Amino acid sequence: MGDRDTAPRAGPPEEAAHAPGTLAARLEEATTGLAQALDVRDVVRVVEGVHGADRVGPVTMLVGLVEKDRLHIIARGTDGTARALVTEYAALDSDDPLCEAVRTGKVRLIGTRAEFTGRHPRLARRLAAVPFGSAAFLPLVAQSRTLGALGVLFPGEFPGEEPFGAEGRSLYVGFASSLAQSLQRAILYDQAHDIAEELQETMLPRVEPFPGVEAAVRYRPARLRSELGGDWYDLVPLPDGRVGAFIGDVTGHDTKAAAVMGQLRIALRAYAAEGHAPTTVMARASVFLEELDTDRFATCLYAEIQPATGEVRLVRAGHLNPLLRQADGACRPLPVAGGLPLGLSAEFGGLEYPVTPVELAPDETLVLHTDGLVERPGTDLEEGCLELVEAVRTGPFPLEDLAEHLTAAMHPRTGDDDMALLLLRRTAPTRPRAPQRLHQHIAPSDPDSLATARGMLREAVRAWGIEERADDIELAADELITNSLIHTDGGAVITAVVRPGRARLLHLEVRDRSSSWPRRREPGDAGTSGRGLMLVELLSDDWGVESRGQGKSVWCEFRLPATATATGTATADPDADPDGGAAGPRAAADP
Repeated sequence: MGDRDTAPRAGPPEEAAHAPGTLAARLEEATTGLAQALDVRDVVRVVEGVHGADRVGPVTMLVGLVEKDRLHIIARGTDGTARALVTEYAALDSDDPLCEAVRTGKVRLIGTRAEFTGRHPRLARRLAAVPFGSAAFLPLVAQSRTLGALGVLFPGEFPGEEPFGAEGRSLYVGFASSLAQSLQRAILYDQAHDIAEELQETMLPRVEPFPGVEAAVRYRPARLRSELGGDWYDLVPLPDGRVGAFIGDVTGHDTKAAAVMGQLRIALRAYAAEGHAPTTVMARASVFLEELDTDRFATCLYAEIQPATGEVRLVRAGHLNPLLRQADGACRPLPVAGGLPLGLSAEFGGLEYPVTPVELAPDETLVLHTDGLVERPGTDLEEGCLELVEAVRTGPFPLEDLAEHLTAAMHPRTGDDDMALLLLRRTAPTRPRAPQRLHQHIAPSDPDSLATARGMLREAVRAWGIEERADDIELAADELITNSLIHTDGGAVITAVVRPGRARLLHLEVRDRSSSWPRRREPGDAGTSGRGLMLVELLSDDWGVESRGQGKSVWCEFRLPATATATGTATADPDADPDGGAAGPRAAADP
């Protein structure tokens, strides 16, 4: 039989179609599916939907895409036919029929098995068990570019010069054209989506292990968008062994939303790491976002966790409430008092963010998520939240398995938006870890911040085994902090460091941005002020004032009893003198 290469003639035998109208309807349905396909996987599903000997037309179809000098077979059928015919990757210069269609740009029509074996003897042995009699191979061309090839296998043999009818050829040539256009769109979509996903992943932090807290995170970009998103999560190590956890969502789905998200995440991380109280962290972040002069705002939820005690302080800025999964699997929403979204609260003067305290027992899990996990246009948000509660309740116990279960269970609702998920579980109880360095920021006019610093210092001093001097240290610190807040503008930073060496010392300093140095004054019998530094001098073994960059540091030191031993695990202090000297500890600047 002669070589029946045609251009652009191709298609199934009319006799194999049995009913041209039915074949046309089948291919029209597939063409409609191709028009709705987003990515290459969607295209493959449509093509494989045309397969099957129980359906009108071909036994199977196979599709190959050109990748440099190879042809990658992306659709190979479900009955093993295509796998016997071609390998997953084939060199474009090989004698495989799909590769020939790509190289020549012509349609290949093969009417019988004998003809196929004669033209491709290398494939004859592989074809012994393949139930096909004839085939057509069509190049896939879009905008004058050959993307790949389509192979169509038919059950019957059709010898002769014209075994393929005109109507069938026309139908399959049209289908190949639609397939090529859909593949071109899908390839561009996949490329843009992959770039967006890689960029988003590089902007999100890796989750590091924290003593007493286990974490699992998931992020998924929007299924129907190739742009960057504004959802994020973050975990921050805090002073005194605490852990800060953020989850949030910047409005919009574009590069600007991603840029704002990156800047806001860094700002929140910095404010939390400086030791600010949760309400102050949110307020400062809102002002920061408003000062960026962007039209975007952000919702956010911040959880500050003390693993040793299970104490959690939650602050919410227009975000969805978290969920609490108990150790027995029961799950319920945690109502958290909230304020306006970040950016809006600064613009409208509503920077109040109340703190909601929660106690997290061992093996209990906090579920923090963005609305992309539960919200879908046209459906009720409350319904999605109830579905998530049920998915959490029925999910497995291992945290990574639970995260995977939730993303899979809620997948039908996460098509139109990106999604971030953060799971936090308190592990088995541990003895409180008391690092030998305490570093805490105190905001001006913030009683909560001042009370938090006092409490942290009290707990740390006792945990370090210095109970005999705990009252003196706490009173001296209180005097230094109060003096700084009253007589200077802005906040203060308190740092307490246990200096190792033959004579162990506790070095306590309060730093502010004022260049005015305190003066030791004699208050007189009726005086109401001036006794602060006198008390510090009487209580401590040494004290002084030092210039520190744009501000100053007022410090004092306490010699510790030789029998005192720290019960906590020491953490390295980069500013400590290894010989036990009184080098000044590092203090964070008040932004």
